[in-house]
Amino acid sequence: MNTLQEVRSDFPHLATTLPGPKAQAIIDRDQAVLSPSYTRGYPLVVARGEGAMIEDVDGNRFLDCNAGIAVVATGHCHPKVVAAIREQAGKLIHMSGTDFYYENMVELAEKLAALAPGDFSKRVYFGNSGTEAVEAALKMARYHTGRGQFVAFFGAFHGRTMGSLALTGSKSVQKKGFFPIMQGAHHVPYAYCYRCAYGETPDSCAVECVKAIEDTLFRHTLPVEEVAAIVVEPVQGEGGYVVPPQKFFDELRRLADKHGILLIFDEIQCGMGRTGKMFAAEHFGISPDIMTIAKGIASGMPLGATIARAEVMNWKPGAHASTFGGNPVCVAAALTTIELLEQELVENAAKVGAHMKGRLDELPKRFPIVGDVRGLGLMIGIEMVRDQSTKERAPELRDRLEEMCFERGVLVLGAGPNTLRICPPLVITKNQADFAVDTIEECLREMIK
Repeated sequence: MNTLQEVRSDFPHLATTLPGPKAQAIIDRDQAVLSPSYTRGYPLVVARGEGAMIEDVDGNRFLDCNAGIAVVATGHCHPKVVAAIREQAGKLIHMSGTDFYYENMVELAEKLAALAPGDFSKRVYFGNSGTEAVEAALKMARYHTGRGQFVAFFGAFHGRTMGSLALTGSKSVQKKGFFPIMQGAHHVPYAYCYRCAYGETPDSCAVECVKAIEDTLFRHTLPVEEVAAIVVEPVQGEGGYVVPPQKFFDELRRLADKHGILLIFDEIQCGMGRTGKMFAAEHFGISPDIMTIAKGIASGMPLGATIARAEVMNWKPGAHASTFGGNPVCVAAALTTIELLEQELVENAAKVGAHMKGRLDELPKRFPIVGDVRGLGLMIGIEMVRDQSTKERAPELRDRLEEMCFERGVLVLGAGPNTLRICPPLVITKNQADFAVDTIEECLREMIK
């Protein structure tokens, strides 16, 4: 790597082998006391972060193209977010918004209701995480419709608590050992296949996928009158950063309206500016009846929100609540996060994302093990294959690419069976994006030698 780049604070610099001695000691302690259910892709032990950069306990510096798994939208420790947290913590840390009132909780709900897609009145429920936002959406849908069944999609990830886990269709291991989970979730194919991925027949595939719900699922196994909601990610996250065609959402909206079914958009990973618009739904011109958000909403503070049509969020007092949901410190972080997103970061995600994807789009032409590059804004997936002619998935090549990037100071993670996800903080600069792409290209050249 360029020596000049290595000494700059906004580029990676590796001072030790990985993991370094301090990191290894902490990893050893971790393995003795923490839950073995945690998954760690590589031995990174974080000490501090700033912007798009992370420093480990041994002084190694990394370019973070994970954003804490698409969470720190404003970058690590944005000074305005830090100031908002400090100011609020000095006034009020907790009083429980389920039992009492405080103004910034109202202010954030007003802001989210105004920003969320749809020219209609909305209400907002606050929890602590994405999975809690989904649980609230499920309960709300059942309460409002009086129906108990849900349609979800293969490849989806909606969380690990028992209701959201029932909707999750990503990896069977996530459900192994936990049955019986919540009853009433029925999975169908997402509007994506290799024909869609390689630009052959995306619209016809989208129509076929939705038609299969109506003509197959509803006809043979699931009475349509029992379906409360269709739950879908506008852009699949863990499923492989998959962007469906417009026709898919047009058909889902048509199907839902035809049968009185609610349409729930899970924007937990793809929302809050990640795709170059505040919400991914805006790319498709669709207004969901319920939307769930979390991750990027509060720049790393634990907060989730469920936004719904006012007439849908019509449950009674006591129907659902959360002691810590809408915590005033988290809300303060969220209000500042949204301000920064509106001022510059959504636009930066669109511009830098387009630049980054424009360069990455060239990879399949130059490297036979890259099958596809897809995404919106700063939510980009690189699909690894054994051979472009067969498009056979190559998860081991994806894992190797992830590891090689880490060894060069760039943090990326996998998504889906064979996709490398790129989801940096929305403050990433064009130069940092180029560094990340240069590093990926360097790794790919070495892999095909």
